[in-house]
Amino acid sequence: MSIPNTPAAAGAPAPQPPPPMPPSAPSGAPKKTNVLALIAMIVAVVGFIFACIPGALIVGWVLLPIAFVLSIVSLFLNGDRKWMGIVGLIVSVIGTIVGFVVFFTVVATSFENAFDESFGSGDTTVTQPVDEAGQESDAEEQADAAQGTRDNPYPVASQISSDDWTVVVNSYTADGNAVVAANQFNEPAPAGSHYEIINYTVTYIGDESGLAAEVGVDLVPSAGNVGNSCDTLGMLDDSIGLDGLYRAGSATGSAAFGVPAGESVLIRVSPRMVADGVFVQP
Repeated sequence: MSIPNTPAAAGAPAPQPPPPMPPSAPSGAPKKTNVLALIAMIVAVVGFIFACIPGALIVGWVLLPIAFVLSIVSLFLNGDRKWMGIVGLIVSVIGTIVGFVVFFTVVATSFENAFDESFGSGDTTVTQPVDEAGQESDAEEQADAAQGTRDNPYPVASQISSDDWTVVVNSYTADGNAVVAANQFNEPAPAGSHYEIINYTVTYIGDESGLAAEVGVDLVPSAGNVGNSCDTLGMLDDSIGLDGLYRAGSATGSAAFGVPAGESVLIRVSPRMVADGVFVQP
């Protein structure tokens, strides 16, 4: 009978058991937090808040680009909660857009205020003349209609005012050829037209000073073409021109307009340099 050829039988050492495996990390262990993503999100939110405040807008413009860069870098780092970096990226972009909107709104408002201070502001008001009974003329007839338009003009002698100026049309002369011809340097009215004359008074009621030329007085024929006193060479001796006036100062003068024959006219008064015209019936 043969003896099995085993290591023990051959005098070889017995095999050793394998070394124990190191314990594996628990599957539920928390991952390292992406701190940069958290910082980026906080900076973006703070920058967005400042971007919405006109007085602190510059702070928002400094913080938002920083948050944008930090957010992008955080997306390439290892760690949990990268969603905070995405939030920071989105908020920084939206905040920048909001900042530009706020900036341009502030600039537009400042420009509008400066423009109003230079050229006058506020609503135009009109006070109609009173008749012998002490009532505003035609007030009852026209109470329901918007006055001052071409369809419903104010009467002559109405006082038209803005924040800086008051204008009153004193009189209207339908045939002013003789008055214009009295000045030898004036040219006769073009063929098929004649001169008409408006006499008016301007009064400065602002806080500083102004030029009477800031007020506009024109004639609008029935055809709708606006005519001003510079269209024809009909200079009058009492033209107002560039009179400078301080508060409560007044200037009264006349202007001649060339009007095509057969056309009716309305007077258009603009009580400041940039204003909607108020129509007056001559």
